[in-house]
Amino acid sequence: MKAFIYLTILCFVLHTGHAQQTVSNVKTFVETIDSCYINLRAPHPPLIGLSVAPTDHGVALSANYFNAVVKAGGAPVLIPAITDVTVLRRIVAQLDGLIVTGGEDVNPLWYQEEPLPQLGNVDPLRDEYELTLIKLASDRNIPLLGICRGEQLINVAFGGTLYQDIPSQRAGKNPVKHAQKMPGEYASHTVSVAAETQLSHIIGAGKQGVNTFHHQAVKDVAPGFRAVAYSTDSIVEAIEAWPERPILGVQWHPEALVGGGDATMLKLFAFLVGKADTFRLAKEIHERILSVDTHTDTPFWFGRPGFSLAERERNRVNLPKMEEGKLDGVFLAAFIGQGKRDDASLQTAINRTAELIESIHRQVEQNADLCGLAITPQDFARLKKEGKKTVFIGIENGYGIGKDITNLSRFKNRGVTYMTLCHSYDNDICDTSTHTKKEWDGLSPFGEEVVREMNRLGLMIDLSHAGESTFSDVMERTTFPVICSHSSARALCNHDRNLTDEQLRTLAKNGGVAQVCLLDSYIYSDSKKASVVHAVEHIDHIAKVAGIDHVGIGSDFDGGGGIIGCEAHNDLIQITVKLLEKGYTEEDIAKIWGGNFLRVMAAVQSVY
Repeated sequence: MKAFIYLTILCFVLHTGHAQQTVSNVKTFVETIDSCYINLRAPHPPLIGLSVAPTDHGVALSANYFNAVVKAGGAPVLIPAITDVTVLRRIVAQLDGLIVTGGEDVNPLWYQEEPLPQLGNVDPLRDEYELTLIKLASDRNIPLLGICRGEQLINVAFGGTLYQDIPSQRAGKNPVKHAQKMPGEYASHTVSVAAETQLSHIIGAGKQGVNTFHHQAVKDVAPGFRAVAYSTDSIVEAIEAWPERPILGVQWHPEALVGGGDATMLKLFAFLVGKADTFRLAKEIHERILSVDTHTDTPFWFGRPGFSLAERERNRVNLPKMEEGKLDGVFLAAFIGQGKRDDASLQTAINRTAELIESIHRQVEQNADLCGLAITPQDFARLKKEGKKTVFIGIENGYGIGKDITNLSRFKNRGVTYMTLCHSYDNDICDTSTHTKKEWDGLSPFGEEVVREMNRLGLMIDLSHAGESTFSDVMERTTFPVICSHSSARALCNHDRNLTDEQLRTLAKNGGVAQVCLLDSYIYSDSKKASVVHAVEHIDHIAKVAGIDHVGIGSDFDGGGGIIGCEAHNDLIQITVKLLEKGYTEEDIAKIWGGNFLRVMAAVQSVY
């Protein structure tokens, strides 16, 4: 009994931080840690990385930073001040959130300005180190909080500029003292937080008391960000990229205010930890499910000298970006634009389609240690188990088979699993949804033969780009479910390429699936503002109209796809995060990211 009482007291003092006054030896201390802290059922706090300041003897960071993270429910991790990108990339990949901390001035050469005499101390190593962290974290869409210098550096990293010295560059009426002498736990001036912003939802709109230890500040706000708080002398005091990206920066030092007991500023850290926890859950879900993007036009890039899927190229689809976005598989389309329909032109189209298919094979073969070609859902599951990314092949535009039905079996034998019947103009198979002359009023006689043969061969019929009459004709004739590999909801964005609610309900009765396309003009009426938020609304709409079993994602990356907050494969994790925030379950997300599409694939391929 005495031992139990002693252990209980010891657990209490360890939790309250006074263990050194009670523990008498290492053996007892170690036993107590095992007894009090090992709980395999307890949730793991998200890992929050903290940047540090290099010093002559190591690194420095105020304890207020990691104490604030712990109070908010996170697990702080200090990131070494190095510039080895390979090492930092490995570290960042493990993080769920990142805080870029305060410190010295930012070198103005980064934003192409010459230093003013009033510029304070700059540290080239720290600038490079933290800019690298920001780049690597944003590549993975890791929730990011910048504090003071961190806010300024985030702004610079994304293309903004700074005032090098507020007193000399912004002298005017009612200037605020931006470098207080009193302790950091005390507020020295107020800022006004704009309403209807993410920051206002966290700490409240209107005036907030803050501390301040700087003489630099944001001047030109970076593209994709907005200023959300100002001091009374109009200096930008906070920026954010919400709702499109999980990035927030504040000019003051909330960690010092939290150290003084400020509950309002603790909400900033709690918010980051909450976002990090959701991000961690999204990553974990992607480890358990099969995720596939059902339409990209990346083979366009394969003819460029030196292009490799294994390199992080500037295009939207490659293996490093798939790894960052936690995507398992991708359909690469052998796309052929609509041309003339004479015999010579048709043969040219057939030859070009064959060349594109072979270029996909070459890319897979050259990177066989990293990816593999799949034909069936079983291939897909096997490749994921092997730790490899999966490549599927589709044909976009039936013009690529000419008028020779045997080309369907020829291309199937080279790994093709679906064919989009048409593109933006009518062809010998059917009428399109876009520049149609309604030549066939749906399927042509040859098109009816194509549908029968695709059903016989176990090739998925893709009705993206198809006109409504074509859609109806196929639904009357197909004996298997169909796909729309990259089409969104017309009810949310009135574009001929999108599916009406009636089509969505018909698709559901057929057992098929509509894959939401991430092309701006298909997502939002003002295409320049189309974002990942709008894309998730399309997913949500289709799930409600057709059912959760009939929606998926086909980005159309490298063929026009790309919206704010979801510009490439590394950003696709954002969709999962936002689905979780909307209340979608892991089961729902598994269906959206591949389960529904793979069900259709298995049904169509059941013929062999």
